[in-house]
Amino acid sequence: MVDDLDLGCEFFGLLVGVDESVTEQVAAAGCLVCGGPLHRSDYDRKPRGALIAPAGEAFVRRFSLCCGREGCRKRATPPSLRFLGRRVYLGAVVVVASVVALTLRAAGELRRPTGVPARTTRRWLGWWQGSFLKTVELITIRARLVGVEVGRVPASIVGRLEGRPTEQVRTMLKLLAPLSTGSVPDGARFLRGIA
Repeated sequence: MVDDLDLGCEFFGLLVGVDESVTEQVAAAGCLVCGGPLHRSDYDRKPRGALIAPAGEAFVRRFSLCCGREGCRKRATPPSLRFLGRRVYLGAVVVVASVVALTLRAAGELRRPTGVPARTTRRWLGWWQGSFLKTVELITIRARLVGVEVGRVPASIVGRLEGRPTEQVRTMLKLLAPLSTGSVPDGARFLRGIA
């Protein structure tokens, strides 16, 4: 799978465009606490792309918003296709390395094609097989894609998505985007209609 991927600047440029569009929609909705206006309050991250997506390390700005009403100032961090929550590695790296880990049985062989330590990938696989199975996002994914094998997540999800491997990764990131934030409830509604 790694050889068929093109996770270069163009791929991440598209993801930035989607993140920008989602950020504009969240800003237009206003503060969820007081209804005040939301202003940009972006911050830098230090994402890791490993061998899978080194070009993604150049896209460091995490789009974020802050309420402009005095006394509220609550932060609203919109869903993102680039960042998967607080993980240091880019979302695309988490997905691809996890799929590769399920394909390769020996954890020691994993670092060669991906550049991600086997210990980190084992932790991600634990998340996929643990708390991820209890998310609304998985229920939504299983409703859309009949036949997803829970024991082989995320590989069974990616395998059921249409398109070339790069398009499959992008679609998977869109499905996971609501998990990338805790400050914007029902973040999936801002992703509807985005190609």
